[in-house]
Amino acid sequence: MNITPCQKADVLIEALPYIKSFYNQTVVIKYGGNAMINEELKRTVIQDIVLMKFVGMNPVVVHGGGPEITDLMKVFGKEPEFVDGLRVTDKETMEITEMALVGKVSREIVSLINLNGVKCIGISGKDGNMIKAKQKDPKLGLVGEIDFIDTEIIETVTQKGYIPVISPIGVGENGETYNINADEVAGNLAAALQAKKLVLITDVQGVMMDYKNPETIISKIKSHEINGYIENGVIQGGMIPKIKCCLEAVSKGVERAHIIDGRKPHSILLEIFTDDGIGTMITE
Repeated sequence: MNITPCQKADVLIEALPYIKSFYNQTVVIKYGGNAMINEELKRTVIQDIVLMKFVGMNPVVVHGGGPEITDLMKVFGKEPEFVDGLRVTDKETMEITEMALVGKVSREIVSLINLNGVKCIGISGKDGNMIKAKQKDPKLGLVGEIDFIDTEIIETVTQKGYIPVISPIGVGENGETYNINADEVAGNLAAALQAKKLVLITDVQGVMMDYKNPETIISKIKSHEINGYIENGVIQGGMIPKIKCCLEAVSKGVERAHIIDGRKPHSILLEIFTDDGIGTMITE
């Protein structure tokens, strides 16, 4: 679609107050879903993150990688097993998970951001004992829940002009490696960094009154409304942990949390830089 120079100027003017508001502010982005698989969507997400850095924001990326873990497990002859949506993780599966997340997914994201002219560095939650974790449930094996996040490494590299890309892996009290849900890492990290905004990139448009009807999307939810939506079935299934992640973040000082549809090109820019925004916003 071709737009006139005046229309381009209007777009920039609309974005100006948001650029001012977010200048030198931290935005934590959970990068996952189809936007990590589809090459065109992957390109637009990386462009969005790079633009954020160039206009003075401090994006911090937390990535998922479930399909990559599953694919690598099959290469090693292991069948994935899930309980309540969480991957059962024995020692061998944990080693494969670390290979997929740190050795493949993180490196690819870092490389793409670097190629777009911004310095980027991949960080595992084990680096510098950044993410301290403990076992979530013995039946899940080496699946962890977060005890504490030390933000020193992230703050240091951000101040040096890098975009940090975080792999959702934690370290236990005795050096154990834990696989942690990337949404959980993103929410806790946003709170620890006192981020201005948390953005979860997903494969859904947001929270809808009727999940079959995209026209029923709920654009804004207050934290006190969430339990009611869960009880009446509006928020259900895989949306529940995402909403709870957002709720925890805003309850700990993050100004706003957003669930957006990563299947839409430039969904991050549409959320941050436009008056209408997209997806569902959760506030305290």
